[in-house]
Amino acid sequence: MPGPTTPAPGTPSLLRVMNDRAALDLLLVHGPLSRTRIGRLTGLSKPTASQLLARLEAAGLVVATGTDGGRPGPNAQLYAVNPRAARVAGLDVTPGRVLAAVADLTGEVIGSHELPYAPGTGAVEQVTRALGEAVKDAGLALSDIHRTVIATPGSFDPRTGVLRYADHLPGWHSPTLLEELAAALPMPVEYENDVNLAAVAEQRLGAARGHEDFVLLWNEEGLGAALVLGGRLHRGWTGGAGEVGFLPVPGHPLVRQVTRVNSGGYQEVAGVQVLPGMAAALGIEAPPHAGSGAGAVHGAVHGAESGAVVSTAVALLAQAAEHPEGAHLDLLRQYATALATGLAALVAVLDPEVVVLSGAVTAAGGAILRELVEAELADLAPSRPRLVSGTVRERPVLRGALESALAATRDEVFDTSRR
Repeated sequence: MPGPTTPAPGTPSLLRVMNDRAALDLLLVHGPLSRTRIGRLTGLSKPTASQLLARLEAAGLVVATGTDGGRPGPNAQLYAVNPRAARVAGLDVTPGRVLAAVADLTGEVIGSHELPYAPGTGAVEQVTRALGEAVKDAGLALSDIHRTVIATPGSFDPRTGVLRYADHLPGWHSPTLLEELAAALPMPVEYENDVNLAAVAEQRLGAARGHEDFVLLWNEEGLGAALVLGGRLHRGWTGGAGEVGFLPVPGHPLVRQVTRVNSGGYQEVAGVQVLPGMAAALGIEAPPHAGSGAGAVHGAVHGAESGAVVSTAVALLAQAAEHPEGAHLDLLRQYATALATGLAALVAVLDPEVVVLSGAVTAAGGAILRELVEAELADLAPSRPRLVSGTVRERPVLRGALESALAATRDEVFDTSRR
């Protein structure tokens, strides 16, 4: 039954709440709109649209932003979502750094800070320092932040609250960490796997918009996947859904005790660390200034060597994509086969509509690598999902953290039944 503050279904108050939310969503999508335009887009009469805007302006959710000077006749007043009605924060945590950003209610980033990882620094101190500096950069106080979403490798087990699948993230495995962070921060804090948040960014802003069933394959320091089924992230019983680096694959010996070695068959076959050796076997030298990643590295690469290995892999694939013939084309084909080997297992189980290739490594291979992977996958998998490249290229994990925080915050702030 409806609660004491919830409008009953079919009542005028419920219709007002629904119209308010529809108008606010339209303003987010289209930017500033006039009363007439909002009325047309919502199907409301001019008097009703005027009442709606007056109500939202009084509630502090919309602001007048000037007039539409490009139209004939009297200039129409334009309205927009009030960006200061709420602010959110997102953090992207890796073994090398903590990146924090603050966004207003429209999604515009208004402050950021990158904090290099300092050995011996605790997770709570890392988060509070990075977030505090980003908030300061935005000209705000921590109390001004409505919600924060933190992205990490691995995931926090929903049963124990302990971070799993991320042994390489020092200082983040205390069983009391979540309680300590909750005590240190004055706003609600949520935690999500980094690759899942890259998928959120693609779903809301990028290549996966409009798709209910898709897989995002992330390829940077390690291989990971995000699974979106029926429009919702599938996290699994322990939060480990999508840890595909541990996936056994044909063509490579079984990797046993995978959690101890932090690797599995798919990572050993197609992880970023295989590219320097693959290229060397074909007589390809890494471009100058690409980093020193040609050494033998096993498992996902983390820490000091990860940047060099990723840099080398990106340079090799970009060079091959720019000159796709001879040995360079062979490199692209070999790596496409390696990527498709693990993807085939995912596709056979999930049958997604779309596979999004994301992360700096596959992005460096461009359209030609994507097409080669798609062709290989057509031979290896029973269904043929469309492969697309991710389009959220600038800090996709951080963008996903902000989008996740914004979605929950807008649901709260835009609910005018509470006012």
